[in-house]
Amino acid sequence: MSSASPLTPLLPYITCFIILLVLVEQIKYISKKRSIPGPSVVLPFIGNAIALVRNPTKFWDQQSSLAKSTTAGLSVNYIIGNFIVFIRDTELSHKVFANVRPDAFRLVGHPFGKKLFGEHNLIYMMGQDHKNLRRRIAPNFTPRALSTYTALQQITILNHLKSWVQLSHKAQAPIPLRVLARDMNLETSQTVFVGPYLTPKARQSFERDYYLFNVGLMKLPVDLPGMAFRNARLAVDRLAGTLATCTAMSKKRMENGEEPSCLIDYWMQDTLREIAEAQLAGDTSPPPYSSDAEIGGYLFDFLFAAQDASTSSLLWAVTLLDSHPDVLARVRDEVAGIWSPESDELITTDQLREMRYTQAVAREVVRFRPPATLVPHIAAVDFPLTENYVVPKGAIVFPSVYESSFQGFPEPDRFDPDRFSEERQEDQIYKRNFLAFGAGAHQCVGQRYALNHLVLFIAMFASLIDFKRDRTDGCDDIAYVPTICPKDDCRVFLSRRCVRYPSFPGH
Repeated sequence: MSSASPLTPLLPYITCFIILLVLVEQIKYISKKRSIPGPSVVLPFIGNAIALVRNPTKFWDQQSSLAKSTTAGLSVNYIIGNFIVFIRDTELSHKVFANVRPDAFRLVGHPFGKKLFGEHNLIYMMGQDHKNLRRRIAPNFTPRALSTYTALQQITILNHLKSWVQLSHKAQAPIPLRVLARDMNLETSQTVFVGPYLTPKARQSFERDYYLFNVGLMKLPVDLPGMAFRNARLAVDRLAGTLATCTAMSKKRMENGEEPSCLIDYWMQDTLREIAEAQLAGDTSPPPYSSDAEIGGYLFDFLFAAQDASTSSLLWAVTLLDSHPDVLARVRDEVAGIWSPESDELITTDQLREMRYTQAVAREVVRFRPPATLVPHIAAVDFPLTENYVVPKGAIVFPSVYESSFQGFPEPDRFDPDRFSEERQEDQIYKRNFLAFGAGAHQCVGQRYALNHLVLFIAMFASLIDFKRDRTDGCDDIAYVPTICPKDDCRVFLSRRCVRYPSFPGH
């Protein structure tokens, strides 16, 4: 006769305790939810995390539909112990962006970002410290610096476009562009940010670690050995370390008086000038935020911001140009009147400015399909978002940049680059709805660089390449990876359009 387990008498108490925890959790959720649309009951502990990970597009569409069902412009849900608030209303989104401070909201960039990026990430800075750091970053995006970057961008874009056409010809079938565009953007970011300081071997390690980071972004935050989230967190440490090494190398080169050739050079040139001025005034302490490790971390922030958002925009540009042949024809006509591939000359910044319609196309791509559709913040306190609803402390708030892009603008569901023309100026009239680059203190500091990259890609892709989408049912549906891209990864047939590819000076 088998003896009973020692735990058997305790099972009723354990069961009651678990039931009590579940009930307390449900009561807390309902008390935070109040009358805002959202699930009436949520799964214990995990909430709707499975639905979010399994099909993020469907999950956020449902949150949007719930928010539309009420004049409040809000909906709620529950994810792994976190109460979340989805914001559809543009003015409420602005209210969040305008109140990033210790006693209101903290920008997090990703629901589990602090665990992944670390505590001292640029994303989490606020107040005077944040203003001071942005002031130090500003010299990296002057017209002179941007001119340096456009040359590097074009060289990298051309090399990759040529390889894409070769790949398409070899495959004799449509090729998906998402990974190819991601790789092109990663090389562009590496070259523009730290150019000569990454060896080929370091680039390979960099690409491998960035892949691990990207995979971890879309996984649950299980920080255990072998899990994707742990691999991503360790990869971030290695990436920041590599960029810190590049920073030290740039400092030495700038100390020798050489000309800047990439972003970190401009940064170090200005930092060294500041150090020299301080020393003349008798201050020998290093300026804040100027250590190699700190700058390496900030460079990773730039990389993260530039890489995935840019990939998203490039893919949607191809998709939307293919589905709007009239727009494509106007882009080709405009570019042909300003720049010729047979000239073997790089597109200058003056020529880039002349491409007004192509710039309008780029801005409309970003409005129509904003890469980062949501900008998560955490409520540091109970915050009165509306007259009738207080966001509870600790809630993750998701202002929807995507939803704002389809408010205010006339015929917002129509892809119409002319809305950004000098005649219509909808980018000014409906400026509060154009939130693709954020708003407030954390508005994207590199937006001019990002738009330049998109305009250059559109101009070169449309001029050098003939392309046709492999259209299938649902191919243009939105997928989260983690920025948005076409569901089929933008599958296209490619062939060379120009008589010959340009041969840029010195390359």
